[in-house]
Amino acid sequence: MIDEKRLEDLKEEALKEIRGAQDEKGLEAARVKFLGRKGELTQVLKSIAKLPPELKPVIGRLANQIKRELEAALKEAQAELKRRKEAFLPGVDLTLPGRPYLLGKLHPITQVMQEICEIFLRMGFSIATGPEIELDYYNFEALNIPPDHPARDMQATFYVDEKVVLRTHTSPIQIRTMEREKPPLRIIAPGKVYRCDSDVTHTPMFHQIEGLMVDREVSFADLKGILTLFAQETFGEKTRVRFRPSYFPFTEPSVEMDISCVICDGDGCRVCGHTGWLEILGAGMVHPNVFRSVGYDPEEWVGFAFGLGVERIAMLKFGIDDIRLFYENHLRFLEQF
Repeated sequence: MIDEKRLEDLKEEALKEIRGAQDEKGLEAARVKFLGRKGELTQVLKSIAKLPPELKPVIGRLANQIKRELEAALKEAQAELKRRKEAFLPGVDLTLPGRPYLLGKLHPITQVMQEICEIFLRMGFSIATGPEIELDYYNFEALNIPPDHPARDMQATFYVDEKVVLRTHTSPIQIRTMEREKPPLRIIAPGKVYRCDSDVTHTPMFHQIEGLMVDREVSFADLKGILTLFAQETFGEKTRVRFRPSYFPFTEPSVEMDISCVICDGDGCRVCGHTGWLEILGAGMVHPNVFRSVGYDPEEWVGFAFGLGVERIAMLKFGIDDIRLFYENHLRFLEQF
């Protein structure tokens, strides 16, 4: 005779076997034993018709409720077994020590480029970008370098065709930015540049960061102050700087900036040619013709520009005498950074 106590005992027994199953085979055995065609609970449901009329609804409701609970427990157990199977593949010894997770590091050029950009970002500059395959107009003519200008000899250019080049500097980004935006503006333009040159201090592809500041009252003193701060942030507070007259077609007046030698601290050594100074960048006040090419009135606006080679800065910071080491990708070299 089936009664409520027998059904409760049957439920507890079934739940214990379902939850204790260690694999799919054990779980299926529990299902067949209690919910299969000849299972114990199935037989109870079939025998309800033989019970006295007053017990049929009570036993029937309880039996159906237990059936639903067991089916839910089976689904839950199946999901848990599946999760365990996905998490722990067969044949894996979980007692073995884990494999070390080797973290990658930024390339030294990337490290230096990010450091330089952060210095200028703190001074209020924003980052501008532009194409590496550039029109001759933006790379030369808009920068006051017409086709017959002797300054083109300063650039060993990769030509795609007569009007398209691989950019030789990131100055075209300055032109494109001035065409899009009205002054005042303060930008830096980091990126790859290309020149036909290769030796211990030059590579066909290298990185530059150029800067531009345009406003109504920008002076050469502002240029000197910003670049002096940049040098001291990069090489240390005691770094001394000097500015020498130079020539660039897109600036007038133009200068080159030197820093006290990072190797000998200005005393004179082989690296600095026993002068105590190292050249790190070129700069100057923006030429009026450059402003005219982008529609700025040179009578109203004034600005300065500068450009530096990231590899040059990295070589000085890390004491490296061959630029090619940055691109040969020897792990013993790169792991030092």
